[in-house]
Amino acid sequence: MADDKWTESVRSVKGVILDMCGVLYDSGEGGGVPIEGSVEAVKRLKASDLQLRFCTNETQATREKFVAKLCRMGFEINVSEVFPPAPAVVSVLKQRNLRPHLLVHDDVVPEFDGVDKSNPNCVVIGDAADNFSYENMNAAFRVLIGLEKPVLFSMGRGRYYKETDGLKLDVGVYMKALEYACDVEAEVVGKPAPMFFQTVLNDMGLQPHEVFMIGDDLVNDVGGAQQCGMKGLQVRTGKYSPDQCVTSAKNTTHCVSGSPACLQVNKWTDVEEKEGERGRKSNRKREGGH
Repeated sequence: MADDKWTESVRSVKGVILDMCGVLYDSGEGGGVPIEGSVEAVKRLKASDLQLRFCTNETQATREKFVAKLCRMGFEINVSEVFPPAPAVVSVLKQRNLRPHLLVHDDVVPEFDGVDKSNPNCVVIGDAADNFSYENMNAAFRVLIGLEKPVLFSMGRGRYYKETDGLKLDVGVYMKALEYACDVEAEVVGKPAPMFFQTVLNDMGLQPHEVFMIGDDLVNDVGGAQQCGMKGLQVRTGKYSPDQCVTSAKNTTHCVSGSPACLQVNKWTDVEEKEGERGRKSNRKREGGH
């Protein structure tokens, strides 16, 4: 019965949203490397009649530089198809007349060139990597604790992500530290925030039930998409681990072997699985990331 519902939902899909880091490529030295089969998978999706978008919590480069890096890897991706958090945060800051103190990666700072950063009345954090020093964290803390109504924006809330040399702490760890220290709840801009997913759906002109989200993160990719009414697929690449595959009565998460290349994407009438059952009930720990 579950498989019948799965097949029916696949046949009705009109669009696909792909996560990027851990699904299309693993980041690391030299910009990272594409995951085997992922370049071909994107080509097959683009050759189908499905709408395709890319949704990422990548905050270590501007959108233009990020897309240029992926094109050098062989991906056929346009800037307009990619939705990262930084442009969305900039839009929110301008709408609310907020002046941010930035704790972000040096390479994403140009995204904020048009934003007034004098006399900050909020803090924006992203995956700052080596910029997450005690000095910089304390500076962000002092801005927040000095505000009558502290406002903290976090570009994602992932716990960790995978690079070619291993796992790395993500922005969510530092977000939680500032939340705890300042007794404030961060406004997450990026996955799994419903508003972030809805922006992508609006651009596609599709309803949630018509779209699949494919990612390696059970919580931020799959879970976030399901909260918006989409179906979720978890790939066995990136930060995937065998104890993450979960099936619930309301929402089904299918884990598929390797990259999206193992999917029959031309018509999306079937999902090939090379490793065991499609879903297993589990109460095991969930992970976070890009």
